[in-house]
Amino acid sequence: MPLSLSLPFSPRRIVIGANAHAGIAAAIRRRRPSLEIRGAPFTDLTADDLAWADTYIGFKRPPTIASMGNVQWVHSTGAGVDGWLGPGLDESILLTRSSESFGPMIAEWAVARIFAVQQQLASLAEAQRDRRWAPRDIARVAGTRALLLGTGDIGRAIATSLSALGVHVTGVSRSGESTHPAFSTVHRIDALPDLAGNADWLVLSLPDTPATRGLVSRDVLARCRGAVLLNAGRGTVVDEAAIPEALDAGWLRAAALDVFVTEPLPTASPLWSDRRVMISPHISGLTTIDGAASGFLECVESLERGEWPRWTVDRARGY
Repeated sequence: MPLSLSLPFSPRRIVIGANAHAGIAAAIRRRRPSLEIRGAPFTDLTADDLAWADTYIGFKRPPTIASMGNVQWVHSTGAGVDGWLGPGLDESILLTRSSESFGPMIAEWAVARIFAVQQQLASLAEAQRDRRWAPRDIARVAGTRALLLGTGDIGRAIATSLSALGVHVTGVSRSGESTHPAFSTVHRIDALPDLAGNADWLVLSLPDTPATRGLVSRDVLARCRGAVLLNAGRGTVVDEAAIPEALDAGWLRAAALDVFVTEPLPTASPLWSDRRVMISPHISGLTTIDGAASGFLECVESLERGEWPRWTVDRARGY
């Protein structure tokens, strides 16, 4: 189906669906004062807002509105666009994503959790609360082995940080190729089951696509030998229901999870009460106001020049 907009294209009426809509709007107006902008949390937008607009900015679509109205272009404020794919967004609408690099922030998230596990911080904090002197052996992070699923911007940032700490980093990607020096080697996805058994850290930064859903299956988890699972990509990449079994069986010794199949994570999930699991509420890589505005305006400039933005989403690939 052809796109509803034709090039060159100059947006005029923008709706921002985000909690930080006022800040994003102010940042855009500073550079483009002629644009008409409305904004609200995405749950508060109305059908009238979408009928008025030609462009929508936001991570998610308004949940109670069936149609995107007169919107011809959606700009996602996140790197992941799974919330926009599928039958929810007409293929005639241009979909672009943020240009912001979330790699450095997610790398810090991963390093913090790797050190928390290796330094046994949770156990030491518990001993302190109980006023127990609890000596133990602490192994170094240097010399351990990380298997990174995803070698894009985020994976490269994580690899750079871990390599600097003396971690041996292996990558897994769709192509099996990467020239980034932080990776010792990079393999194709189909090598994952064989590689899983050699990893101390299994780090995921993959988007939700048909090719990645369920990639870290129960079988892959069963190949692990006491690895720590860190997921900052999407919850659907992992067989979430198999994680408690993997921990009990010793396939995994711990897990640090920022993303889940259902968010917020249901209160009935056994992951909440497992001391071997560190949970964070999808905050490993947060969009900034300047990043959201700059990414949108970069795409505007491309469209006005008569070019498709380099941040246009390939819907078949899912990113």
